[in-house]
Amino acid sequence: MAYGLSTYAFFWRISERAPQPLTVHDMLAQTRDLGGEVFQICDYPLIETFDDTQLDAVRATAAEYGITLELGTRGVRPAHLATYLRIAQRLGVTLVRSMMNTADHRPSVPEATALLREAVPGYAAAGVTLGLETYEQVSTDDLLSVVRGVDSPYLGVVLDPGNSVARLERPVDVVDATAPYVVNIHVKDFSFSRRDGWVGFTFAGCLLGEGLLDYDHMIDKVRPAEKGINQIVEHWLPWQGDFTETARLEDQWTRHSINTLMRSK
Repeated sequence: MAYGLSTYAFFWRISERAPQPLTVHDMLAQTRDLGGEVFQICDYPLIETFDDTQLDAVRATAAEYGITLELGTRGVRPAHLATYLRIAQRLGVTLVRSMMNTADHRPSVPEATALLREAVPGYAAAGVTLGLETYEQVSTDDLLSVVRGVDSPYLGVVLDPGNSVARLERPVDVVDATAPYVVNIHVKDFSFSRRDGWVGFTFAGCLLGEGLLDYDHMIDKVRPAEKGINQIVEHWLPWQGDFTETARLEDQWTRHSINTLMRSK
């Protein structure tokens, strides 16, 4: 088991709002400086444009810093997953996170199961594990039906219990249901706050340890140290009105999260 960061820990600093967006090499350097042992390049389509020379350079930087790389994408179409398997092999990655749906494809449970039965053997042959993330677009029951239907040790669950709140699933229930199948954990805290005038609520991120995430319960159920499951820091940081303040707070949250996790060792 190791602790690390995701591109989502740098969400605003790699966005179009950044005057000079961070590169993968910049994020790797910051991961190293903060003591992270893993970096997950997640939902970062630019990686698909990298040629072999660029991918080799990323792998070399990670190796120099002693950082393990992971990948993340969306979708279950075999051709797309094959593209990410090739990238994974070039980078030396053994864990790829994906999600059931994309903007133009929302497969049923039987369709997703069939597509993954086609795609996962290639991952298994390469020694790469594919993990489907828990989130609000797909019920946890349906996600687990797919994972059980494929029935491969190289297909599991990427656990992010806060995502499923929008589906009115309790985070603790998501943790309990998925624990036997988890291959990766996204660590971010979250909370509800009243909107102005007490008209409704805002559900957003908060500092790790100050929200609704029952981290201790999640760790007790999943047992990542025993199973060699990495924990990856992410954020749901709202835009703060300007880039300078948003970037400052994003860095603060990242430092707080990784330090909190490292102290829990």
